Amino acid sequence: MDGAHVNTQNLLTRDDCVLVIIDIQEKLMPVIDEREKVVDNVVRLLKFAQIIKLPVIVTEQDKLGATLPEVKKEIPGSIPITKITFDSFLCDEFVKQLAQIKKKTLILTGVETHVCVAQTAIHALPHFKVHVISDAVSSRTAHNWRVGIERMRQHGAVISSTEMVIFELLERAGTDEFRATLKLVK
Repeated sequence: MDGAHVNTQNLLTRDDCVLVIIDIQEKLMPVIDEREKVVDNVVRLLKFAQIIKLPVIVTEQDKLGATLPEVKKEIPGSIPITKITFDSFLCDEFVKQLAQIKKKTLILTGVETHVCVAQTAIHALPHFKVHVISDAVSSRTAHNWRVGIERMRQHGAVISSTEMVIFELLERAGTDEFRATLKLVK
């Protein structure tokens, strides 16, 4: 089948995506289930975003400290959006930055799955396509992570994984971007 005639409407395309990092902060992450895996995957996604020039928005919940240094160093010059709301869409600065970026697909990562990530995802639907990266989100308990994932799925969010998103956005092997990305997935 000729690739030009394949229906790709359910696949991510880099020209329509923004990576959203929700509340990966110093005071919250120590109590998060599987925090090392989540931070590692968020860092991998940020490095990949640099390779393919994907825009990134970062939020911080007020009073929970700064974004983790290992995450912040992957987004030089980016100023996290401070919010007091759980739902990022209830924060004017988040809505403003998203409008300036003009993308219709959100790739959501961060914590907590059942609170800030879920409320942001559910609010975004049906105005945006939402892909929740299951191995780059977490909660304080695995139970709350599962409930949050299921609730977002029920509302129409696509549940994905770090590598799935990376390869979907890459589209093909044999490119300079592919070679630069290989070290992130090995």
